[in-house]
Amino acid sequence: MDWNSTIKGFKSYLMLERSLSANSIDAYLRDIGKLVQFLEIKKYDTSPTAVDSDLLEEFIFWINDLGLESSSQARLISGLRAFYRYLLMEDIMDNDPTELLESPRLNRKIPEVLSYQEIQEMIASIDLSHPQGTRNKAILETLYACGLRVSELIGLKISNIFADVGFLKVIGKSNKERIVPIGEEALKHIKLYETAVRKVQNNIAKEHEDILFLNRRGKGLSRIMVYNIVKQAAIDAGIEKNVSPHTFRHSFATHLIEGGANLRAVQDMLGHESITTTEIYTHLDTEFLRETVLSFHPLNQRKTKDS
Repeated sequence: MDWNSTIKGFKSYLMLERSLSANSIDAYLRDIGKLVQFLEIKKYDTSPTAVDSDLLEEFIFWINDLGLESSSQARLISGLRAFYRYLLMEDIMDNDPTELLESPRLNRKIPEVLSYQEIQEMIASIDLSHPQGTRNKAILETLYACGLRVSELIGLKISNIFADVGFLKVIGKSNKERIVPIGEEALKHIKLYETAVRKVQNNIAKEHEDILFLNRRGKGLSRIMVYNIVKQAAIDAGIEKNVSPHTFRHSFATHLIEGGANLRAVQDMLGHESITTTEIYTHLDTEFLRETVLSFHPLNQRKTKDS
């Protein structure tokens, strides 16, 4: 059986035999949909009945690396178990590949993830009475809006900000270029920083003229400076979690995935699979990535509710 017909049958089972609510059914189907997306990304031509425990374990560790919280991983495993119990009951399969499936090992560190409220509290805690506060707020907004690595943030160039179409071009690992959507809220704070702080800074060092975020001496920020900015914001907001710039990256991915975003889009935006581009306006994936952020990022959902 193919995935479409099997999932359709599973949906009918949940609706008619288990009498679950529409929200519960949607949650189960999203869990199975994540598995299907994983198989497509990995180019595994695997039918539902050909999935084995090794493949499911690979899937769980893969989604863990994307930053999904342990509680969400546990729910995902529960959804997989329900799906394969259904296949057993219908005599579609003879064995259950989820029987030995466990949650990620306790000794495998799961990244800390901030809630949307905690991120907003950190951003709100920044002191805007000095120029560095305006810069620091723009930094946190950009980290959360785009899921950037700290190296990508400190290397971000003004010439690689395409505000008119809502994209950044960043340089990731191994000097690979990729494009990342950026929302209006982060762009607003970047523009404020540029206008009120950066443009009036008269000591910009040579070869740093195109670097967006600068220190008091007119040079690009170091990794440790960004780390300290994030740590101080967490302290000021009263957050006791172990927070670092990478925490924002994991939170970005987790919030998108838990909101229902397509896994391939999140993977591309994180740079786990390279997107190379020299022309931002003609790349085939740009509109797809942009729509993912606009639809599933909490910042944009908040804006929709407020309007």
